Amino acid sequence: MNDLPELFQSRRSIRRYESRPVPQAIIDRLLESAVWAPSAHNRQPWRFVVITTANAKQKLAGAMGEALRRDLAADGLSRTAIDRDANRSYTRLTGAPLLILVCLTMADMDEYPDERRNRNEALMAAQGAAMAGQNLMLSAHALGLGACWLCAPLFCPEIVREALDLPADWQPQGVITVGYPAETKEKTRHPIGTRVLYR
Repeated sequence: MNDLPELFQSRRSIRRYESRPVPQAIIDRLLESAVWAPSAHNRQPWRFVVITTANAKQKLAGAMGEALRRDLAADGLSRTAIDRDANRSYTRLTGAPLLILVCLTMADMDEYPDERRNRNEALMAAQGAAMAGQNLMLSAHALGLGACWLCAPLFCPEIVREALDLPADWQPQGVITVGYPAETKEKTRHPIGTRVLYR
């Protein structure tokens, strides 16, 4: 337990990886760590898609890249800027040995007669999925792996669902790239006093 603060503070978002694959036994440990996250009503709304094949990564990255290109073109960006961003996204997804798509489902969450509570229930499911993703990334770091959470699936959930042939109720939340780090990172944080109020 005394090592937890060091684990939290030394984790970095790693985007470049060695080519060696992540063993299945480690993938299993990552997923096991993820499912012990807290969730509203203990409904465990998270779902995971483990992506290891080059074909699946390329299909997902290509489909998401086309969606990104359309969004950036609508924003009025230059062709050069669009190509740069789309190519960077493609490289990040296809260059990682392992991708884990974090999804949520509302299948086991509560339903209410009013939209306000239904929105909050969906938000609670998203919080649970995010906490599962955090568990997974911290576990990866503890096992000597690097990881990075990419929010891009939120911007094109239907495209992600189609590219990976997901069940209709699986809502993509983020994709975590995982692998043995091929880079080091140094980051800082804002002083706690600028982010906290005491009452």
